Amino acid sequence: MSVAYDPEQWHDLFVAMAGASAALAGLLFVAVSINVDRIIKYKGLPERGLETLAMLLSALVVCVAGLMPGQSHAALGIELLAIAAVLLAIMAKLPIADLPDGIKVPSNYVLGRQVVRLGGAVVLAVGALAVLFAALGGLYWVTAAIVLLTLGAVGNAWVLLVEILR
Repeated sequence: MSVAYDPEQWHDLFVAMAGASAALAGLLFVAVSINVDRIIKYKGLPERGLETLAMLLSALVVCVAGLMPGQSHAALGIELLAIAAVLLAIMAKLPIADLPDGIKVPSNYVLGRQVVRLGGAVVLAVGALAVLFAALGGLYWVTAAIVLLTLGAVGNAWVLLVEILR
């Protein structure tokens, strides 16, 4: 089996990213607790914290699924597809945070927020299908999804920790 579809070959990446995701989730709790009074003042901003947590925990669960020994690419693909479906469902229900009063929401802001919010989940769904059917590069897509989820979460965490103070 090609390395792109063999989860055992990706062990070290899954271990590293599981640890990073868990650590970042812990730091997120600290960031939210520091600024909780400011965060709850804006409609949708507490949900942005939940969005961020969902991104990090999804990356963690993807890595845990990838670390289960002895499973086939098809089994992993089904697991990843379920994770992507749950993440997409969560993201679809969360509102986009409002900008402060008096600031008009530009259309590119909404588009950018949706790309950050859904990008990793969509790439994960593509990766899940690629792993399931052993086509199109499989776990390389999953790696891209983990990176996008992590970058999106870090960007959101920056807003919740630093930008909220401006």
